[in-house]
Amino acid sequence: MSETTVLVTGATGYIGKHLVLQLLNAGYAVVGSVRDTNREAELRDAVAPGLTDPGFLDNLRVVPLDLTSDEGWDAAMTGVDVLMHTASPFPLKQPKDENDLIRPAVDGALRAVRAAKQAGITRVIMTSSTVAVMNADLPPGKDIYDEQDWTDLNHPSSTAYVKSKTLAEQAVWDWQNTDGPEMQITMINPSFVQGPPLDRHYGSSVNVIERLVTSKDPMLAAFGMPCVDVRDIALMHIRAMERPESIGKRFIGVDRTLWYQDMAQILKSAFPERKIVTRVAPNFVVRFLALFDATVRSILPILGHCPRVSNTQARDILGIQFRDVRASIREAGEFLVENKLV
Repeated sequence: MSETTVLVTGATGYIGKHLVLQLLNAGYAVVGSVRDTNREAELRDAVAPGLTDPGFLDNLRVVPLDLTSDEGWDAAMTGVDVLMHTASPFPLKQPKDENDLIRPAVDGALRAVRAAKQAGITRVIMTSSTVAVMNADLPPGKDIYDEQDWTDLNHPSSTAYVKSKTLAEQAVWDWQNTDGPEMQITMINPSFVQGPPLDRHYGSSVNVIERLVTSKDPMLAAFGMPCVDVRDIALMHIRAMERPESIGKRFIGVDRTLWYQDMAQILKSAFPERKIVTRVAPNFVVRFLALFDATVRSILPILGHCPRVSNTQARDILGIQFRDVRASIREAGEFLVENKLV
């Protein structure tokens, strides 16, 4: 067993559970933070079947933490060597007041790194997002986003969620420059995360697959998203921790970009007995539907767009060989169907 202990915030999240599982299997001791301690059993039950040694579960300690409160951080940080901050909301619907999403994300990220510094922890791996990279116009001659790019907060595609992730990441880098120069920070910027959940408590990413499998929409909107497997994102966090050359850098996690229709076609092929919708709606129809559906309304800023982002840095420095995310989408659908959740 490694002598390194890792604190994972948001341990009951979609990424968080996979990260806890991979850390335990790699021999690390893990402190997992949850907002509600009643969810400790949920976390343990989720990771237990995937452990290569049942005894690894003894290396997991669960602590209560609320990103909006200063309480509990000192106790959570006790004996910890590395902070992995994954906790941040990902809503399907945008809030009426964007600050309801922005302030918790920014304040929570800063609270986490400040607590780490206070505890003498200098190594931090933080989950950001590709939305902090790609919501801006590319300069002439460039057709793919990379880690040098930053979202333009005034861009029409910059929703409350986009702003929350961008501002939270920027706040941490700015804080490091002014107050935490000794901090060794790495950012992981996942794209749209897919793949099988570890239990029935999955988040918004899998809700999108649920929406497709149940044919909730009579037609599909024309938009695309860079996509990645959740297991690769978990591995990126661990590789970043293990490789000092990742310090001070951002790493985009992506396999490929898929149109929403592509995702539907993948699921239709996997479940031919289901009448999964694959027809694409004209943009004016989507705009009309958005008047009545907040989830549809949230995609209006990216309607007609299919951005590409580079995974070169993650492959070259972290050594990640990304899974084919088309299989990941199928696995997410299989999980929903096999567990009779759709």
